Amino acid sequence: MTVYVMLADGFEEIEGLSVVDVLRRGEVETVMVSVKEDKLVTSARNITVVADKTLEQIEIQKDDMIVLPGGQKGVQGLEASEKLTELLKKHYAENGWLAAICAGPSFPGKLGFYNGLKATCYPGFEESLTGATCVEDDVVVEKPFVTARGAGVSWAFAFTLLSIIKGPELSEKIQKAMLYKG
Repeated sequence: MTVYVMLADGFEEIEGLSVVDVLRRGEVETVMVSVKEDKLVTSARNITVVADKTLEQIEIQKDDMIVLPGGQKGVQGLEASEKLTELLKKHYAENGWLAAICAGPSFPGKLGFYNGLKATCYPGFEESLTGATCVEDDVVVEKPFVTARGAGVSWAFAFTLLSIIKGPELSEKIQKAMLYKG
């Protein structure tokens, strides 16, 4: 499994990069993907990140995971990508893993992906989770979806993804090494 973290200008840096950090510590192939034509992506707090690839350079398989960080402007940038929208729809049809945090769940939510499932998001974005049962849990796993509330739960989100991919033992080992007490 490869994990693709989608980045658009305005993304919430901790929500995207905590996932990259934790998964790479767990030796999960993790690729930062710019949805723009170039690899330079500027975060919500004007930190410029060099993505590993652009959307045009990747091919996602059904066993891969897609991660959508939040940041309202960043999510708007993700939604503006027709190629990403089509990719998400294809991945959804294949029952592929999709993880989103903060405002991130609003994008697949508007596409009806969470219909009949529990999901969470940053307060105020619940209307976008079409057909979902909105809960206030920090992280919600409803296979093949993982949703999380916001920046403050970024580490819990990242460690949940690692647990799904590599098992709870490795996740707990890395949590201990990082002095994380979630």
